[in-house]
Amino acid sequence: MAQLPPGIRFITSFSRDQWYRAFIFSLTFLLYASFHLSRKPISIVKGELHKHCAASHEVELNSYKEYAAQIQPVKKPSNVSQCGWEPFDKNNYKQLLGALDYSFLCAYAIGMYLSGIIGERLPIRYYLTVGMLASGLFTAMFGLGYFYNIHNLWFYIMAQIANGLVQTTGWPSVVTCIGNWFGKGRRGLIMGIWNSHTSVGNILGSLIAAYWVSTCWGLSFVMPGVIIAVMGIVCFLFLIEHPKDISCSCTPSSSSKTSLNGASRFRVQMPTLNAKETSKAQDPETQHLLIDSENCSVSLNSSTVVTGEGRHGTSAISFLGALRIPGVIEFSLCLLFAKLVSYTFLFWLPLYITNVEHLDAKRAGDLSTLFDVGGIFGGILAGLISDRLEKRASTCGMMLLLAAPTLYMFSAVSKMGLEATVVMLLISGALVNGPYALITTAVSADLGTHKSLKGNARALSTVTAIIDGTGSVGAALGPLLAGLISPSGWNNVFYMLMVADACALLFLLRLIQKELPCNADHTLFKEH
Repeated sequence: MAQLPPGIRFITSFSRDQWYRAFIFSLTFLLYASFHLSRKPISIVKGELHKHCAASHEVELNSYKEYAAQIQPVKKPSNVSQCGWEPFDKNNYKQLLGALDYSFLCAYAIGMYLSGIIGERLPIRYYLTVGMLASGLFTAMFGLGYFYNIHNLWFYIMAQIANGLVQTTGWPSVVTCIGNWFGKGRRGLIMGIWNSHTSVGNILGSLIAAYWVSTCWGLSFVMPGVIIAVMGIVCFLFLIEHPKDISCSCTPSSSSKTSLNGASRFRVQMPTLNAKETSKAQDPETQHLLIDSENCSVSLNSSTVVTGEGRHGTSAISFLGALRIPGVIEFSLCLLFAKLVSYTFLFWLPLYITNVEHLDAKRAGDLSTLFDVGGIFGGILAGLISDRLEKRASTCGMMLLLAAPTLYMFSAVSKMGLEATVVMLLISGALVNGPYALITTAVSADLGTHKSLKGNARALSTVTAIIDGTGSVGAALGPLLAGLISPSGWNNVFYMLMVADACALLFLLRLIQKELPCNADHTLFKEH
């Protein structure tokens, strides 16, 4: 018999379930990357909506007498202003641009609290598909203002509000889906890698928007809108919500007692064990997650195990019930301030680079992607460290502690030249986005499968929405405050960001204290 080709041997070395997990991992990665891809254009186009025209005024004034007799007045198109796009060509442009950010993010924050509750009562595939198609429509709608010569501020604000509301369908849906498919083993690292979709989406959105920003900024919105709508169709055609839906099994044979879950092995108790023996043999939190995630057909005498029918039959958790889960409030408030910092960079960094480095909108947009490159490494590093130490709060606290002085250094060093700005963008991106990525992924999944839920897998969407919704309040406040503070100087914006990082760390102190070895030993003693 001839030897199989290396490529075929590689394909057959993985099981059917592993290929499905890899497919869902990649698909949800691309789906949410398209959400961030469609959010990024507004930050790139800001430099085009308002142009710094002071220098051109001076040149025109100095040369007016010399050329006045030779140059005939030229009538400009109504959609072109010497200082940008009306109404953003006035001196209050920072407040108006801040209003665009705030309208999107405020709608996103309000909608997020409702999205998780609605999402866990509807099929994820349909819910996510409708949200992506609607997001594509409203993203493109903003760009149509360029082609239809619209200068009404409320048109752009309403487009942002509508887009913010429909974009809330994304995060609870993809986190619930990825939580269904992957168990707790090495969750921090897996979700750290997976969460890089945020930075990848930001980078692609920056590059796509920057390509057209100087020539036809309307396309900077229309093209991302088309992309997320196409990905919505892909979602409808291919997304599988749960392993049970395609009869994925974590038990290769009836006699097997162990099975592979992603990158880690776990033990499946045989049906002959009663509930007491099962709880002794395995940590309840891990048991609830893994058995439900992998569709193990194990029948135990315990009401806490969720079977295939139980996933749909278990009642959804209430809002107040989710708040009672230990750690939800602390991590939610921490994320509020961490996301405030991250989204201030997301929406204002290109304009800051334009002002400080005196670059055009395209080059500033390209340079700002380095912050997201640093964010990719920061998210993966945070997940790896938290898995190794088994301390989520301490990992976040350590990175927040380093982020505050790094932001001060960024504000000082970025004025020294382009090379220094590049280095500080990478470091700041890693430290700012690391805690944000860890809380919104691994921490949310941990809390959504907490042992106090007794195996209620439907709680994950609500818990995720509460944490990210609270974080989105900070995401709305950050760009708004930046728009109000920046006229008094960019240094004051960085001071605000440093205070926000300190507040985020403050809310984690109680959880960090509980993770200390002496407290962990005391808790273990009390449980025994």
